[in-house]
Amino acid sequence: MGGKKKIIVFDLDGVLINSKKNMQLSLKLTNKALGLNISFKNYEKYIGLPFNIILENIGIKKNQKLIEKTYKNFSLKNLKQTCIEKNIKKVLKKLKKKYDLAVFTSKDKTRTLRILKKEKNLFNYIITPEDVDYGKPNPQGLKIIKSTGKYEKKNMIYIGDSEYDYLAAKKMKIKYLHATWGYSSNFFKKIDIYKLKKFQEIEEVSLKLFQ
Repeated sequence: MGGKKKIIVFDLDGVLINSKKNMQLSLKLTNKALGLNISFKNYEKYIGLPFNIILENIGIKKNQKLIEKTYKNFSLKNLKQTCIEKNIKKVLKKLKKKYDLAVFTSKDKTRTLRILKKEKNLFNYIITPEDVDYGKPNPQGLKIIKSTGKYEKKNMIYIGDSEYDYLAAKKMKIKYLHATWGYSSNFFKKIDIYKLKKFQEIEEVSLKLFQ
């Protein structure tokens, strides 16, 4: 069955979950705890990248590990409202009957698994920063999924909401779908890609792409 298997890979933040409120609160509490003044507006520009790279991009080079640890601790304490909505779960269960599913995210494994809860069983692979040497836009996570599951590139779709998701899929040379309900930027107005308007669209679009 090797090359015939088909898989849909999802980014987590902005695609499967809405975690923006958690991010804003966690950053606010981190600023207060460490006496920092990190603007969420600046942070938001780089959502999708590994946390340390976000800090690099906004000019913070000192105490990165302490900032990351503090932020993640606050994030974990406030994860109760961050989960996959029922309508998305329903679609995922339908897709699972036809395809393999995976998650490739820049969120650490502890928080990812806490958010997915029992829905983690829907996914054949869950790739987080702990599983790769290089985060997005490097496609290493997608390569791990491909080689482990022995998928052909034509039988892979990656669904994301950021420039970094798009670039990872492009470097991997697999199909990419853009989730417009996520944390998109003006970057996508200039690029000819398929833009999903709602999660339910994935069923129909994937059928066409996998023909």
